[in-house]
Amino acid sequence: MNKILTPKEEELLKALKDVIDPELMVNIVDLGLVYDLTIDEEKRTVNIDLTLTSPGCPLGDMITEDTRQMTDSVLPGYEIDIKLVWNPPWSFEMMTEDGRNALYRR
Repeated sequence: MNKILTPKEEELLKALKDVIDPELMVNIVDLGLVYDLTIDEEKRTVNIDLTLTSPGCPLGDMITEDTRQMTDSVLPGYEIDIKLVWNPPWSFEMMTEDGRNALYRR
Protein backbone atom coordinates (compact mmCIF):
# COMPACT_ATOMS: atom_id res chain seq x y z
CA MET A 1 0.00 0.00 0.00
CA ASN A 2 1.57 3.23 -1.13
CA LYS A 3 -0.41 6.18 0.14
CA ILE A 4 -0.36 8.63 3.01
CA LEU A 5 -2.52 7.33 5.84
CA THR A 6 -4.47 9.29 8.41
CA PRO A 7 -3.58 8.60 12.06
CA LYS A 8 -6.69 6.39 12.39
CA GLU A 9 -5.77 4.45 9.25
CA GLU A 10 -2.24 3.97 10.61
CA GLU A 11 -3.73 2.69 13.88
CA LEU A 12 -5.91 0.20 12.00
CA LEU A 13 -3.06 -0.95 9.76
CA LYS A 14 -0.93 -1.57 12.85
CA ALA A 15 -3.76 -3.58 14.43
CA LEU A 16 -4.16 -5.64 11.25
CA LYS A 17 -0.63 -6.92 11.84
CA ASP A 18 -2.30 -9.16 14.44
CA VAL A 19 -4.25 -10.92 11.67
CA ILE A 20 -2.13 -13.91 10.71
CA ASP A 21 -2.36 -15.96 7.53
CA PRO A 22 -2.62 -19.38 9.22
CA GLU A 23 -1.00 -21.17 6.30
CA LEU A 24 2.15 -19.01 6.13
CA MET A 25 2.12 -17.77 9.76
CA VAL A 26 2.88 -14.19 8.67
CA ASN A 27 0.59 -11.22 9.26
CA ILE A 28 -1.52 -9.93 6.37
CA VAL A 29 0.12 -6.49 6.35
CA ASP A 30 3.68 -7.77 6.02
CA LEU A 31 2.50 -10.35 3.49
CA GLY A 32 1.28 -7.45 1.36
CA LEU A 33 -2.33 -8.67 1.32
CA VAL A 34 -3.82 -5.27 2.28
CA TYR A 35 -3.96 -3.35 -1.00
CA ASP A 36 -5.95 -0.35 0.23
CA LEU A 37 -7.52 0.92 3.42
CA THR A 38 -9.74 4.00 3.71
CA ILE A 39 -11.62 5.32 6.73
CA ASP A 40 -14.36 7.93 6.32
CA GLU A 41 -14.87 9.26 9.83
CA GLU A 42 -17.82 11.43 8.82
CA LYS A 43 -19.74 8.49 7.32
CA ARG A 44 -18.26 6.06 9.87
CA THR A 45 -17.20 3.61 7.16
CA VAL A 46 -14.09 1.52 6.59
CA ASN A 47 -13.19 0.17 3.15
CA ILE A 48 -10.45 -2.43 2.84
CA ASP A 49 -9.20 -3.93 -0.41
CA LEU A 50 -7.67 -7.26 0.51
CA THR A 51 -6.18 -10.04 -1.56
CA LEU A 52 -5.14 -13.57 -0.76
CA THR A 53 -2.04 -15.48 -1.74
CA SER A 54 -4.16 -17.32 -4.34
CA PRO A 55 -7.79 -17.15 -5.49
CA GLY A 56 -8.29 -20.70 -4.24
CA CYS A 57 -6.90 -20.00 -0.77
CA PRO A 58 -8.78 -22.42 1.53
CA LEU A 59 -8.45 -20.03 4.48
CA GLY A 60 -9.75 -16.92 2.71
CA ASP A 61 -13.00 -16.78 4.68
CA MET A 62 -11.09 -17.05 7.94
CA ILE A 63 -8.63 -14.29 6.99
CA THR A 64 -11.49 -12.03 5.87
CA GLU A 65 -13.45 -12.63 9.07
CA ASP A 66 -10.38 -12.08 11.27
CA THR A 67 -9.78 -8.81 9.37
CA ARG A 68 -13.41 -7.78 9.98
CA GLN A 69 -13.22 -8.60 13.70
CA MET A 70 -9.93 -6.73 14.17
CA THR A 71 -11.31 -3.72 12.31
CA ASP A 72 -14.45 -3.75 14.46
CA SER A 73 -12.34 -3.90 17.63
CA VAL A 74 -10.41 -0.78 16.56
CA LEU A 75 -13.40 1.08 15.09
CA PRO A 76 -16.54 -0.20 16.82
CA GLY A 77 -19.77 0.94 15.23
CA TYR A 78 -18.21 1.64 11.84
CA GLU A 79 -19.65 0.00 8.74
CA ILE A 80 -16.94 -2.31 7.38
CA ASP A 81 -16.63 -3.22 3.71
CA ILE A 82 -13.91 -5.73 2.85
CA LYS A 83 -13.49 -6.33 -0.85
CA LEU A 84 -11.40 -9.24 -2.12
CA VAL A 85 -9.41 -8.09 -5.13
CA TRP A 86 -7.23 -10.08 -7.49
CA ASN A 87 -5.53 -7.40 -9.53
CA PRO A 88 -2.65 -7.16 -9.33
CA PRO A 89 -2.17 -10.81 -8.43
CA TRP A 90 -0.30 -11.29 -5.16
CA SER A 91 3.35 -12.32 -5.38
CA PHE A 92 6.20 -12.75 -2.92
CA GLU A 93 7.63 -9.42 -4.08
CA MET A 94 4.69 -7.69 -2.34
CA MET A 95 5.91 -8.79 1.07
CA THR A 96 7.72 -6.37 3.34
CA GLU A 97 11.22 -7.18 4.51
CA ASP A 98 9.74 -8.09 7.91
CA GLY A 99 7.32 -10.45 6.17
CA ARG A 100 10.07 -12.16 4.20
CA ASN A 101 12.17 -12.52 7.34
CA ALA A 102 9.23 -14.02 9.26
CA LEU A 103 8.49 -16.46 6.45
CA TYR A 104 12.07 -17.64 6.08
CA ARG A 105 12.55 -18.04 9.87
CA ARG A 106 9.81 -20.66 9.99
